[in-house]
Amino acid sequence: MSAVVLIIEDNRSLAETVGYFLEAKGLEVDYAVDGAEGYRLASENRYDAIILDGNLPRMDGLQVVKQLRTEARVATPIIMVTARDTLEDKLVGLEAGVDDFLTKPFATQELEARLKAIIRRNRKEVARAVLQVGDLTLDPASQIVQRDGRRLELTPAGMRLLTILMRESPRVVSRREIERELWGDDLPDSDALRSHMYNLRKAIDKGFATPMLHTVQSAGYRLAANIGQASHAQDAQAA
Repeated sequence: MSAVVLIIEDNRSLAETVGYFLEAKGLEVDYAVDGAEGYRLASENRYDAIILDGNLPRMDGLQVVKQLRTEARVATPIIMVTARDTLEDKLVGLEAGVDDFLTKPFATQELEARLKAIIRRNRKEVARAVLQVGDLTLDPASQIVQRDGRRLELTPAGMRLLTILMRESPRVVSRREIERELWGDDLPDSDALRSHMYNLRKAIDKGFATPMLHTVQSAGYRLAANIGQASHAQDAQAA
């Protein structure tokens, strides 16, 4: 696989070890030794993926992610490498826009596998044409969502959820499918998905006459246009 990867890591020894390993696998590697420099490089250059330490000087890893997603509008997939592996830490990171996590210490072979997986997935999504369901559109490349010509603001987690639902529309997508795609094997014990769906519904349906996001009782979620008010009322009760 040919790719350009940015490593943001203040531990030079670890950064060099990972960098040499990835270069030996044919990847091109760029480095930043603190969060501020990492943010500058990531916002000014095009990378296929970012490997980001969670604890950095000048700007911590979570702040880097938040600013890349909300200010620089950078959609590059991010793997956060961290010593903190609690579910709460992961949920906060995913909400900010982290795509995957790797807990220190880790095997370089596992990092390589995760890196290749998110790059393949991202390339597939970016290569797609603009997703459209009814009057709702999502441009995977620019991460711009619009409904009836009005631009909508979504959280990074909401953007990922909407991409899944639009990609599969009008099929009903089960909770398990969505949770697996968002969190992998580290499924949250709390009802995090319900909270994200509530926020997504507000973002794409509030202020519009026709609802598009529907909860299908005992089955999952569906994004579809032209489903009547009666159906939406049933969906709301199930949510």
